[in-house]
Amino acid sequence: MGIFSRFRDIIHSNINAMLDKAEEPEKLIRLMIQEMEETLVELKADCARTMAQAAKIAREHGALAERAGRWGQKAELAVDKGREDLAREALLEKRDIEARADVVAGELAAVEGLVAACRDDIATLEDKLVSAKERQRTLLARHLRATGKKRMREDVSRVDSADALRRFEEFENRIERMEAEAELAGTATSRRPAQGDSLDARFDRLAADDDVERELARIKAKRVG
Repeated sequence: MGIFSRFRDIIHSNINAMLDKAEEPEKLIRLMIQEMEETLVELKADCARTMAQAAKIAREHGALAERAGRWGQKAELAVDKGREDLAREALLEKRDIEARADVVAGELAAVEGLVAACRDDIATLEDKLVSAKERQRTLLARHLRATGKKRMREDVSRVDSADALRRFEEFENRIERMEAEAELAGTATSRRPAQGDSLDARFDRLAADDDVERELARIKAKRVG
């Protein structure tokens, strides 16, 4: 079903008001323009047919006027020749033809009125179509601006997220390096001899070493025996 049910609906419609109330104005204006263009094609075709009809009626009216003129000339000729009887018959024929011409003239006036109205309708519809296309361009520009702003916000959001992720990864790497450095420092310290041991402690270690040596000698002797 079209947006407009008749041509007059388009002529009397308030396009801006309809678009302002529409949930999808871009889609609605596209359908409006499509229907306007189709209606304009039909209207021009109807107008062309009406103009052709007017031309045909005009030719018929011209032919009747010419015939009526010829019968008038015949009536004059009959009078000149003293044939009043023939003059009367010619005038009667002329009157009948003029009566038919009057009817055709009325038809021609009516059809020409339709042609004029049709031309006005075409001009009005073309103005509506121009207005609708202008509104479509405005809506398209607004849509593109809105889409651009949305894309820009999304890009900024992505950049912010990526930057935050990068900073987090750098922080995490720094922590891991610090942990590794601490672990290496602990290992090196455990391997160095203690410099601050007391003299008693050093003698105790010597005694412990002797105990180890005696235990080792006992094991070796047992193995040999």
